[in-house]
Amino acid sequence: MKKSIFSAVSALALILAACGGDEGAGISGVVEGGSDTVKMVIEQSSNGRWLIVDSVKTNANGEFAANIPAPANPEIYRLRYGRNMIYFPIDSLEQITINTSVKNFSTEFNVSGSHNAVTLMNIDKRAIEIGALRGNERTDAITNWKEELVDTILSNPSSIVSYYIINKYIGTDPLFDPLVKEDLRIIGAVANGYYTFRPNDPRTTYLVNVLRNGRAYHNPGTAATDTLQVTETSLFDIKLQDNDGVEHSLADLSKQGKVILLSFTVYAAEFSPSYNAILADVYKKYSRRGLEIFQLSYDASDFVWRQSAVNLPWITVYDPAGTNSRNLAMYNVTQLPLTYIIDRNGEIVERVSDPSTLATTAARYL
Repeated sequence: MKKSIFSAVSALALILAACGGDEGAGISGVVEGGSDTVKMVIEQSSNGRWLIVDSVKTNANGEFAANIPAPANPEIYRLRYGRNMIYFPIDSLEQITINTSVKNFSTEFNVSGSHNAVTLMNIDKRAIEIGALRGNERTDAITNWKEELVDTILSNPSSIVSYYIINKYIGTDPLFDPLVKEDLRIIGAVANGYYTFRPNDPRTTYLVNVLRNGRAYHNPGTAATDTLQVTETSLFDIKLQDNDGVEHSLADLSKQGKVILLSFTVYAAEFSPSYNAILADVYKKYSRRGLEIFQLSYDASDFVWRQSAVNLPWITVYDPAGTNSRNLAMYNVTQLPLTYIIDRNGEIVERVSDPSTLATTAARYL
């Protein structure tokens, strides 16, 4: 970046701090080549979804500035321009500065304003570098990097940085996979850190569930025991929108006394037509007896989902978080399609991997 750009950014930060006071956190910066044409949104992570907090537009010099409410807990935010994103954390009233360009918005950028913001920037830049590698070079780079990241995590397991690291992906592969025992140990350290020092943080329950599901996976047929003394939860809520923009809550649906088929799928996949045909038969046969289907799509494009969802008679929602979704982790989804059966009491009673058994299995609870 040019020196003049940094000077402009510094001036903007001072103005924002003077005007914003205690009103919230400040986000400012410069987008080179933006003039007054760059429209961006600031989004906050929420249970695998990204919620729009504010929108911002650059001025004639590519400068931008915005204030957002200070979060109750440390949160991960991102500045999004089209499909390009820059991630950063905010604890309370930080003044975050982001310098980038229209051409290389999410690949060549600088984030400052707090130690954690710089750390996340370096993590994302390293992930970009490793993501460009192939074969053994990529595998070795990931292994070596993870050794460094483990030191970072164990130095402060309850930090927002540790949370960000264990949820980081390289392409479509999780950096720390709960289905890998050694990775689960590190995830467990973060879960314990949050449970001990941040019991009221919304992430704590999620982390504990990931840990328990991971332990159950590695020890099938046995209880997932651990040192965390928390209330067991049989159903984790999912709130997502349908094709008409209406939000549906799995928890609310489960209170209606219905038997629910919780379906995880991808409409564009080869298995989808036959899988949905089975669901259609079950729905037609049992919907009048109180059966409902709550289906989540993980298609890469929401356009594909919409084209299919519009023709289906049950609840169909789209999870924009994709493979990064907490819903997949919370429900320990390791294959697609996958169906859970939730009984009339709102309890998960069956995990059905073989769609051909759905009709007979569901009938037992109707």
